[in-house]
Amino acid sequence: MEVREGAVTIEVPEKRHGASEGSGEGVFYNPVQELNRDITVGVLRAVDSECGSYLDAMTASGIRAVRAAEAGYSVTGCDVDSEAVELARANLERNGLDGAIHRRNVNAHMHESHHDVVDLDPFGTPIPFVDAAFRSARNYVCVTATDTAPLCGAHFESGVRSYGAVPRNTEFHPEMGLRVLLSALVRTAARYDIAATPVLSHVSSHYVRTYLRLDGGAQAADRRIEKLGYIDHCQQCLWRDHERTLVADPTAECPECGQSTWTAGPVWLGPPHDPAFVGEAAAAIPEDAATAEEARDLLDSIAAELDTPTHYDQHRLYSRWGEPNVAMDEFLVTLRDAGYPASRTHYGGTTFKTDAGVDEIYDALH
Repeated sequence: MEVREGAVTIEVPEKRHGASEGSGEGVFYNPVQELNRDITVGVLRAVDSECGSYLDAMTASGIRAVRAAEAGYSVTGCDVDSEAVELARANLERNGLDGAIHRRNVNAHMHESHHDVVDLDPFGTPIPFVDAAFRSARNYVCVTATDTAPLCGAHFESGVRSYGAVPRNTEFHPEMGLRVLLSALVRTAARYDIAATPVLSHVSSHYVRTYLRLDGGAQAADRRIEKLGYIDHCQQCLWRDHERTLVADPTAECPECGQSTWTAGPVWLGPPHDPAFVGEAAAAIPEDAATAEEARDLLDSIAAELDTPTHYDQHRLYSRWGEPNVAMDEFLVTLRDAGYPASRTHYGGTTFKTDAGVDEIYDALH
């Protein structure tokens, strides 16, 4: 069957349409990721003055490679499945586009070849590919992680094994997953004296997606490491605190309610995005993209988010207080009127960021 995305049309084996791309079951196309790909095209168009080559590391149907080629990039794709390689080549040809598609282990390719942009979109964790990706990429590494349960601490042992960090399943679990992933990526890049800076990140439809700009030099990499640290969190009263440090100093007892606390880390405590970059990517999303309006709304929300390491869920707070919640707009206005910066977040309709503590939020609302 034919599938159209933006200005391109690709062929997808009908019996496999709709399954998870890269699952190891011969799957070639995941329609749920179209928003992800539309934003990627916006990013590629936003950085085309500094980038010209693009690697689709797990090419599958070739959809990412085809869309990058249509955006003007010199594209390369890799896959170990011969049928996927032939299909990706055919999809480039049917759109009148050029590109090199290799049947090869992508880690081997990345260790031997350089590209301005390297895009990792595996099934599950990207960790087995990130060392090679940072050796291969000149300017940007784009990463999707679909193993959100390990990232956010719901599958604790798997998260520790994969990401070299302690994740915790908190009420801000989407952001926990993002910051655990960013921590692992920043630490991996630093091993090669590369400073990786997240310029756009989002959590959507059970996956985490981030784009990192790369700069060379040990000192720059050290400065990124300085933005790692730990988050202390109380499951009972929802108090939380954070500290940028390489040596964990857990708060064993919540200073507000006396309950035992959880400590997560090392996590990325720096900004997960650059608002100016996010705005440029939003403006560059093509008008013919099916999710263009949704993608721009998402990026507008991300650009406006307050820069704090965790977010709150308004419904969770009111549940703890034993009260009916008020409308979110009224809620945020009341917080701001009390002198606390506050913003919505893209993590959910009832989520928000503020620099106020739980007790301060309560006092502002009562």
